[in-house]
Amino acid sequence: MISAKDSRAAADVPLLPTVGRAVPERADAARNRRKILDAAARIVAEAGPGGVTMNQVAHASGIGVGTVYRRFGDVSQLLWALLDDREVQFQEAYMGGPPPLGPGAPADERLRAFLDALVDRVIEQRELLLAAQAAAPSATYTSGAYLAMHTHVAMLLGRLRPGTDSALLAHMLLAPFTPSLMNHLTTERQLTADQLKSGVDALLNLGNPENP
Repeated sequence: MISAKDSRAAADVPLLPTVGRAVPERADAARNRRKILDAAARIVAEAGPGGVTMNQVAHASGIGVGTVYRRFGDVSQLLWALLDDREVQFQEAYMGGPPPLGPGAPADERLRAFLDALVDRVIEQRELLLAAQAAAPSATYTSGAYLAMHTHVAMLLGRLRPGTDSALLAHMLLAPFTPSLMNHLTTERQLTADQLKSGVDALLNLGNPENP
């Protein structure tokens, strides 16, 4: 887990970017960045965030440790960059990827696909998201990532339930996906991703007699 010291330092780094805010970079720099982030992701998957060191990432990526330090500064900033990177990939998938997650499917199918994908994302990045929440709790509902998700869900709900307060409903529908609750459900309650997705699907069907 990211330490309290690292969390304070990381709070100064933009937590989750708005789509399209990528900084232009040379092709070789982009390739190196991709290798470093992919290597960091593999280490996090195997050993958790606390198992990440700059030397390990350099070895796993085949990039010199000096380059890794110059590019990311320290482990804390590298982990935040990894979280940002995964968020951008998620945003690209639901904003412009293939259906049903991306455009082209009916609104109800897109909403279910989005929430299923969100379950997977929060479980996959649980420890990093918990650190982000602890480092800057007030940013939870004002970050570019949350605002993008909220806008997307509100748009789909507006199509499904015309005349309702879709902005409010979107907040209510996204509320269960806070990292702390998802951590409780998956670690203490030991629920699987499939069980969580079934629960979300049941929520979507509440009040709809045609889908008991």
